[in-house]
Amino acid sequence: MKIHPILLYNEGNACFMEDIMAYTIPETIRSSATVGERLLFRTLKTYLPDDYIVYYEPEVHGRRPDFVIIAPDLGLLVLEVKDYTKNTLFQINQDEWTLVTSSGEQTKTKSPMRQAQEYMYLIVDILKKDKNLIHLDGKYKFYLKFPYGCGTVFTRLQQKDFIQEGLYSVVEPHLCFTRDEIDPEKESFSEENLIEKIMNMFKVPFRLREPLSKNEMDAIRYHLFPEVRISAEYKQPVPYQDQLLLSLHDLKAMDLHQENLAKQIGDKNRLIRGVAGSGKTLILGSRAKMLAKEHPDWKILVLCYNISLSRSIEQMIYHMMTEPDSLFDFDFTEETKNKKHNIEVRNFHSWLKNDLKTSEQNIPVLLEKLENNEAIMPTYDAILIDEGQDFEPQWFQLVSQLLNPETKSLLLVEDRAQSIYKRKRTYVQDTGLSFQGRSKILNINYRNTAQIVKFAWDFYQKHSSLKNKVVSREHEGEIIAPQSTRRKGAEPAILKTENFFREAKIVARQIRKLHEQKKVPLSEMLILYRVKKTYKMNYVDVLTRALNKEGIGYYWLTENSKSKRDFEKEEETVKISTIDSSKGLDFQAVFIVGADNMPFPLEEDKEREASLMYIGMTRAKEYLCISYSGKSEFTEYFDGIIAGRTGLINNNTLKVH
Repeated sequence: MKIHPILLYNEGNACFMEDIMAYTIPETIRSSATVGERLLFRTLKTYLPDDYIVYYEPEVHGRRPDFVIIAPDLGLLVLEVKDYTKNTLFQINQDEWTLVTSSGEQTKTKSPMRQAQEYMYLIVDILKKDKNLIHLDGKYKFYLKFPYGCGTVFTRLQQKDFIQEGLYSVVEPHLCFTRDEIDPEKESFSEENLIEKIMNMFKVPFRLREPLSKNEMDAIRYHLFPEVRISAEYKQPVPYQDQLLLSLHDLKAMDLHQENLAKQIGDKNRLIRGVAGSGKTLILGSRAKMLAKEHPDWKILVLCYNISLSRSIEQMIYHMMTEPDSLFDFDFTEETKNKKHNIEVRNFHSWLKNDLKTSEQNIPVLLEKLENNEAIMPTYDAILIDEGQDFEPQWFQLVSQLLNPETKSLLLVEDRAQSIYKRKRTYVQDTGLSFQGRSKILNINYRNTAQIVKFAWDFYQKHSSLKNKVVSREHEGEIIAPQSTRRKGAEPAILKTENFFREAKIVARQIRKLHEQKKVPLSEMLILYRVKKTYKMNYVDVLTRALNKEGIGYYWLTENSKSKRDFEKEEETVKISTIDSSKGLDFQAVFIVGADNMPFPLEEDKEREASLMYIGMTRAKEYLCISYSGKSEFTEYFDGIIAGRTGLINNNTLKVH
């Protein structure tokens, strides 16, 4: 059974993998790699099945094996690569090798096979602590559910060299590759031999009855590479028949494309442009964690525009920074909450007020003083900006003035389809830094189901004046068209009622049904509104009364600035928010109420209204409902969709699929 890696990690979308080949992390090998490593990297990438993941020099708990291969149908394999020649070898045995250096001196080292075995057992010991990855009873109790193995690769020795020098008496033939076995240009090379040799390197060379599942593949990556962790439910390690085991549930890790990007961003100034739901904020958080780990003495600043997003990023980075590489080291006491790290997360205006002791009006004066060395301000070794499309040019100028000129470590993350402010920009002018050749584009939406992506993008293309500026992934431009994963879900619901009281009542009832029947947590439901109240109607008041009547707890996120600062996503309540303040957030179910208030009559910029509706729609991971009880340009569009549907939703009922 073949499992494509994108099926495993992106639920089936392979739009960024046009060639069928193994998935490599990093995507390309570093230029300083040896000639032999580069050859092996290309061969594995080209000839291994497309459901294999090949890691080059991954950091595994402080150690760096040369190659780690995760094969869904075989298990896990470690390869140690050596560029030894016949003249390099002086005396060898199964444990220790004496080598001759280029200067003619002798040096002793562990045998390559012993090195590979040590890396393999390090990995096995890490994975065996997770009870979801081992047999809990029977003949193979406490063994991994899948085979593992190791081997060596000699990139400058041929099979004939091994025979002539008697090397096979020390290195078993089935546990090593020679140059002619990995070089496609050699006559003796064959794809079949490559796969067969890899299979024979496993300690127990058998094929799994069932390939490793997505959860098992994610769990392996989760334990080996802490930087890919997003979240998981786990309890304090407990003894299980004399073994101390972890129990992980609802485990979430970056998909392979996001992991690759997070690890390959590079140094200095970088720009990531991505569609809604592509994991931009997640990659920013992971980047901040990596910088903090690599440079514990650095002062790192994360900035964004809105308060609720800054609170969400702060919570995400807190979880990333407090969780240790080994989950057995996790401090389950209250002391963890006070753990310090060198990352500050701020929304722009609170940063101005609390850190720089100034205001937006004073930025021009402050910039002039900084230019003339007349002001003393905090400086930062790295600055990461989320939702950069909402930043004013002067804000960027200020940020770049406070960035350490030695590091120039500035990461900008943006999606111009989500821009709700008219801000013309040229980053070179604003920051003094060029991003040419230093940008990455994320055009795959991982957050939403295919149905929600299509629904939201169809709406945006219909109503946005920027639709002619849409570009494909390969070209620079204004707006990036999203490509969805193949994760299927319910069609977005459209609810049309005679008045807002009825609308609020049905929405509250459907929230209760989703919670009771589909087990969607209240913390994973969001109600979005465009207008809080008019002289005719207090929309939020009607909503909260309807929720109270259904016995549903709620948190009005945008009631005031304090409620934004105190926002806790995990709190088991339905969140109520303006669309503006929902940027960067996501929830399993989203209800956009009072859609007839859009486009808002007093808002001259229709483009902003189209962007706002698009933002609101793309907050929903699984369920989306648009409701209205009046008429507007947008509701006429939704009326057309209702007319085109065949009985999925009538005017008074929202079906929960």
